[in-house]
Amino acid sequence: MATSLAVHDTPTLSAAADAAEAAEEAGVPTGAVAQMLGVSPTTVRSWERRYGIGPARREAGHHRRWSPRDIAVLETMCHLTARGVPPAEAARAALAGRDGQLRGTPAPARGPVLAAARPGAGASGGRALRVGTVRPECRGLARAAVRLDAAETVRVLREAIATLGVIEAWTEVMMPALRAAGRKWAVDGEQYVEVEHLLSWHVSSVLREAAIAAVPVGSARPVLLAAGPGEQHTLPLEATAAALTERAVPFRMLGGAVPPRALLDAVRRIGPGAVMIWSQDHRTADLELARQVGAATWGQRGSRTGSLMVTAGPGWIRHGPPQGASCPRTLRAAVDLLEQAAARQGHRAPRPPAAGTDRPCP
Repeated sequence: MATSLAVHDTPTLSAAADAAEAAEEAGVPTGAVAQMLGVSPTTVRSWERRYGIGPARREAGHHRRWSPRDIAVLETMCHLTARGVPPAEAARAALAGRDGQLRGTPAPARGPVLAAARPGAGASGGRALRVGTVRPECRGLARAAVRLDAAETVRVLREAIATLGVIEAWTEVMMPALRAAGRKWAVDGEQYVEVEHLLSWHVSSVLREAAIAAVPVGSARPVLLAAGPGEQHTLPLEATAAALTERAVPFRMLGGAVPPRALLDAVRRIGPGAVMIWSQDHRTADLELARQVGAATWGQRGSRTGSLMVTAGPGWIRHGPPQGASCPRTLRAAVDLLEQAAARQGHRAPRPPAAGTDRPCP
């Protein structure tokens, strides 16, 4: 059938080839290239001026026209800078790849990330998120999010978890980028909502992907994870779940806005080694619920046991730590506590550290 199609449509294919050749000869203007790759025209012109990333052929007195080969160089430049490579170094690699002079340096893999044009992407491409002094992976994640480059965002997130582990990836890559996006949103209003939403959704997706990975689980008591009543922020809980999976600690995730009665019922039914309640805002930090969870026991009379109560998140700071609860200040501290509590069998959870030595997570 393919042969038949080629025979009967020879004039059409020839015309299409002529049109493609003519388009390649004419080239694409800078604005269209910028929109195609998800960066601003100003960024493209800056790269051309500073690093020589420009059309191979130029005609005096005419606007810049980019051939497919020129666009491929820009695409490589975008991929490398999104991964945290300094622009000057990225430009050298991109130009070397075009000229076939990589000298043993492997060419960066280009997938469908930047090949597909996204209408309007150029409007947000030149807005940087100020992430401060962070790992290159975090800078790459922020750049990909600003470009609304979903595939590159996922790639950076997965690679960070694979190479750094969940805790370091959350602390050094995801959190700084999320905070930077939140600050931009707060300052510029609706202008950056799309960046924050895209980044948050993909962080959540990758964390959940890691949390449900198939790993061997021992005989430890499960850990119960829940957000306080009315609390909708669950990313820290998802990071905790992914880190617990990495350590082969069983858990039950109840998610956001768990009513008190539902949480208490789950505690009595599951008999968890620990219960962690996350509160982002002081209005969702329910002290009475924390006391009831900490006091809940089950089992036969004379050998009753309970759970370690863990309150995490900035929402608990105003109230102070509930009596008898542990309040870790970092994800690593929280996961260490939960892992230790899950490993205990048939013993009442030990008393938490003295007041002032353990604080809510920032």
